[in-house]
Amino acid sequence: MTLENKVALVTGGASGIGEAVTRLFVERGARVVVVDLQQEAGDTLVAGLGDAVAFLRGDASDRAVADRAVATAVERFGGLDILVNNASASRVRPFTEQTDDDWKLALDTGLFATRNFMLAAYPELRKARGAVVNFASGAGIDGQPNQASYAAGKEAIRGLSRVVANEWAADGIRVNVVSPMAKTAGVAAWAEAHPEQYALSAAKVPLGRFGDPRTDVAPVIAFLASDDARYMTGQTLMADGGAIKLR
Repeated sequence: MTLENKVALVTGGASGIGEAVTRLFVERGARVVVVDLQQEAGDTLVAGLGDAVAFLRGDASDRAVADRAVATAVERFGGLDILVNNASASRVRPFTEQTDDDWKLALDTGLFATRNFMLAAYPELRKARGAVVNFASGAGIDGQPNQASYAAGKEAIRGLSRVVANEWAADGIRVNVVSPMAKTAGVAAWAEAHPEQYALSAAKVPLGRFGDPRTDVAPVIAFLASDDARYMTGQTLMADGGAIKLR
C-alpha cells in the first residue's frame, strides 16, 4: 500500500496517533504538513523526517490556521491529496457538571476544526480527487459516561462525514471515518496510575489489549487515504480490537 508522491495534511500530527500517522505516511512515500500546538514535538518530527515534513504550529480550531496549512501544502509540496482530521481536546466530567467552556472546547477542537480544514482543503482535494479521513470515537458510538460533549462532537463528525461523502463524490473526493482505541501517552499514564481499571478495560476488548498507534491504528488510516480504498466513502472503520461492532 503506497502513498508515493501524495501530499497529506495531518492535524494533531506531532504526537499520539497523529504522530504515528505522520511517520507511516512518510515511510510510505508521502510528504506531510503537520499542524499541532506542540512546537517541541513538531521540531523533533522535522529533525527526524527532514524535508518530507513541514510543521505549522497552530490551533486547529482556527480557520486561519486551516487556510495557512493548505497554503503551506501547496507552496512546499505542490498541492494536497489527503486530509487527516485527528486533532481534538475535551474534558471528562458527568453531563450535569460539564460547563459551557467544556462544550466549546470539545466542539471547537473536534467538529468545527474538522469542518474548517475540510472547507479549506476542498479546492485542492477536488483537483487531486483526494481523500479525507476524519475521527470518531467509541465515546459517541457506545455512549461512554462522562464524555457528553466529546461524544456529541464525535458523532456530529460522523454525520458531517456521511453528508459530505455524498456531496463530494461527484468531485472524486472520498470521505471516511476511523474510530480508534489506542494506547496513547494519555492512556499509558492512566494505565500506570490505575492499573486495575486499565486491566479491566483491556479485558473487555475481544483482542485483549489497547491498540498500538503505530502498528494497529495508523495503517488503517493509511489504507483509507490510499488508492486501495478507492471504492469506499462515507464509511466508519472501527480500529478498536473488536470492542464495538457496528451494524
